[in-house]
Amino acid sequence: MLLRPGSPVTGADGRWLRVTTAIGARAGADATPATLCSVCVDLLGLTGAGITLMGDDPLGAGTFASDPVTKKLEELQFTLGDGPCRDAYESGIPVMEADLAALPTTRWMAYTGQAVEAGARAVFSFPMRIGAARVGALTLYRDRAGPLSAESHADALVLAEVTTRTMLAMQAHTPVGELAAELSLEGSYHAEVHQAAGMVSVQLDIGIGEALTRIRARAFSTHRTVTDVAADVVARRLRFSDEAG
Repeated sequence: MLLRPGSPVTGADGRWLRVTTAIGARAGADATPATLCSVCVDLLGLTGAGITLMGDDPLGAGTFASDPVTKKLEELQFTLGDGPCRDAYESGIPVMEADLAALPTTRWMAYTGQAVEAGARAVFSFPMRIGAARVGALTLYRDRAGPLSAESHADALVLAEVTTRTMLAMQAHTPVGELAAELSLEGSYHAEVHQAAGMVSVQLDIGIGEALTRIRARAFSTHRTVTDVAADVVARRLRFSDEAG
C-alpha cells in the first residue's frame, strides 16, 4: 500500500506531496517494492534503482530491483557483504559516488570493478530509516558519471522515506516471524542461503555468521553468486566438511 501525505513529514514546499502524487499516478494505490524501484528511475531520470531490506540477521532480508542489471548489482553486494547499500544502512547517511571508475582501489575493492563492468558509473545509496527503525537502503544507479542535482537529491530523500514507510506498512499487520505477501512474492529473499548457512554451521561446528563468510568466500573465489553456492550446499552437491582439515 502507498502512504499518502498528511503526517508531520509533509514538507512546507510541497515536495512530499509532489513526489507521492507522482508515485500514485505511476504505481497506483497498492505500490509494490519493484514498482517503487521503477518509479524512482522514472522520477529521477536514472538507469536503475534497487531496494535492499536489512536487519540484525547477517544473511539480510531481501532485494528488489527495477531491472535485471540492477538486480545483478544488488545481488553482487549481497554476495560480497560490501558496497554502498551496506555503508548507507550502517552509517545512516547517504553514500554518494559520482564516478565509480575513479574510486580508489581500497573502496569496495571487489564490488567497484564488477559494478563498472556491469554498466554502472555512478551510485547513490540512501538509508531507509524512520527514527531508530532501520529498514535497509534505496540504491540508485546511473550509466554515466556525475553527481545528483540538488533537486534530484532532495527528491531521492523523500523517495527513500516513502519507500521506508511503505515497507513498514506492508509488514505492519503480518504475524511476527512471517513476511508480508507483497514482499515474499517479489523479492529475492535468499531463503536458500539461510538454509545453506545453517547446514554449513552444523558441518563445521561454527556460528551462522562464520558459515555465511565461508559461503561468500567460496562464491567470490569461484566467480559465482552466494545464491548459486547455497543451492549446491542445499542440494548436497557441496559439503564444506569434506574440505575441512
